[in-house]
Amino acid sequence: MDTVAHAAEHQYFSDFGAALRYWRGKRGISQLRLALDAGISQRHLSFLETGRAQPGRELILKLGLVLDIPLRQRNAMLLAAGFAPAYRERSLSDPELGAVMQALDFMLAQQAPYPALVVDRLWNLVMANEPAANMMRLFLGMPSHAPIPRDGSVNVLKLILDPNGLRQYLVNWEDVCTDLLQWVQREAMGDGPGSEATALLDELMALPGIALAASQPNLERRALPFLPVTLKKDDIALNLFTTITTLGTPHDVTVHELRLESFFPADDSSRRWFQAQAEKGPKPA
Repeated sequence: MDTVAHAAEHQYFSDFGAALRYWRGKRGISQLRLALDAGISQRHLSFLETGRAQPGRELILKLGLVLDIPLRQRNAMLLAAGFAPAYRERSLSDPELGAVMQALDFMLAQQAPYPALVVDRLWNLVMANEPAANMMRLFLGMPSHAPIPRDGSVNVLKLILDPNGLRQYLVNWEDVCTDLLQWVQREAMGDGPGSEATALLDELMALPGIALAASQPNLERRALPFLPVTLKKDDIALNLFTTITTLGTPHDVTVHELRLESFFPADDSSRRWFQAQAEKGPKPA
């Protein structure tokens, strides 16, 4: 992928100063604090934000690090200041990402007999272990060997929140909805208007019942250390919770945006169900 062209296509700030003001405000950091952390004067920082001064490439990278700006947006800030992007964005099939894919395959395999999947920043499915695939087939009424696309064409959030998808079996879908939307809202705030994240958020909010559920958080939720995910279909009832894992110290936009979601049983009956499914083994085609 052409990193420069792709980053330019997804640049949402008119100039570097606007982007810097946005991210400083988003992080709640004063000009004085940011100037001190970046090793520049407050006057110079003020000039950068108003466009009276132009930053160097190294300073942009330093500010991106201090403000903990996502790599995609650091590239956008570099472009806005007239520099080429510093971080590449590659397809997962790129040979240079082979070690990353092997690590993800290993983690997915280790999660069995419990489900796990890998998504990108917009929750498009890119990898899944067999327990996750089997769980999707079961609750979506798919044949036992139906392929689960792993090319990013399936959006997990749409799959969960669509009334005709998993939501019809998700007992506590309102609570899950509120938590899931926060991930997309965070991306939309980072990307700005007109972004893919903003479009996805609008699409999700347009689904029946989502806007109402998102505006009415459940204040009676049990004081659990995790959000339970309760699925029920016919005589199958599963109580789960999930964890999200990201890859540390990435220097690639694609790797930086990958998330591994692992599902764990929240009670003994759910644990026994997954173990029983594993003992059955794959069904003959």
